[in-house]
Amino acid sequence: MHILLAGFLVADIVAADLERVAEPGELVLAPRGIRLSVGGHPANIAVDLVKLGLPPESITVVSTVGRDIFGEFIVRTLRSYGINLMVEVAGDSTNKNVILVVRGEDRRFHVELSSSTLMRASHVMGALERVNPDIFYIATGIIGEVDERLEDVLKRAKSLGSLTFVDTVKPVGKSWDFLRRALRHVDVFHCNSLEAVEIAGVDDLESAVDCLAASGVKLLFVTLGEGGAIARSRRYRVRQRAFRVEVVDPTGAGDAFCAGVILRLAEAYGERLRSVNVGEIPLAELCEILAFAQAVGASACTAPGTTAGVSRELVEELLRSQASAVMRAQEVVELG
Repeated sequence: MHILLAGFLVADIVAADLERVAEPGELVLAPRGIRLSVGGHPANIAVDLVKLGLPPESITVVSTVGRDIFGEFIVRTLRSYGINLMVEVAGDSTNKNVILVVRGEDRRFHVELSSSTLMRASHVMGALERVNPDIFYIATGIIGEVDERLEDVLKRAKSLGSLTFVDTVKPVGKSWDFLRRALRHVDVFHCNSLEAVEIAGVDDLESAVDCLAASGVKLLFVTLGEGGAIARSRRYRVRQRAFRVEVVDPTGAGDAFCAGVILRLAEAYGERLRSVNVGEIPLAELCEILAFAQAVGASACTAPGTTAGVSRELVEELLRSQASAVMRAQEVVELG
């Protein structure tokens, strides 16, 4: 099993569990410290997969960093996990995100976009040819030329027999059109509820889920934060409530959710994954994938930063203690 993860890398500077955001001129202590950590969807997912037990030699990250200490930090950290890297140096500055997390509130992001906007489609295509992955994951929205050529990139992945998994952040300086054009080449798609409504161009979540499925996506996951998550295949729509944990920092929960989906698919199908139509997987398996991914996402919320809280032990404990209740309460709709 080979997994290729493409997209943006970010140096996250995180102050979590704050009492409040400082007023002008005020000093507010960061009770859990201020941490520098590796961020960006492909990096977070790669680290999560290793922490969940996937062999690091089966994981490759393709991306860009800047010519600065933050880029060096990202590369050094990912290499320390044994992850394969195909990372180009592009420009003088690496993407950065200053994240303020006030206790009981959603995160506040303050982002510099730089190196990720210089990603080249030819670099990603070359990585596809070299790795020939069973799963090709790409995080879109802020990756420059690669966004505009997303359809070509996904076509190439499909021609190699890879399962395609697309994730996104809200695009900067462009519309969602680049993504809408490419959805018919997507096997698995993940977004949050706000993104789903925007991409579909509708007013309500249920319609958005149906529209995205109608666009050609075989297996859709929409995460709802504290509201849980939705899975939509060709035959079923499943909604589950969230697993309950003490939330310290929800940063990285969506990436951990995606890592859970990837791991569960890899463990269930192995080398057979290339021949599986994920839009037709049985209901019981769909529900188990959703619960497992939710448990991984919940684990990420239990510590500051994007990946510190993730462990297979915690995920298994959450599943033992809560999965039955979550699945008993889930809503299932069989589609015509």
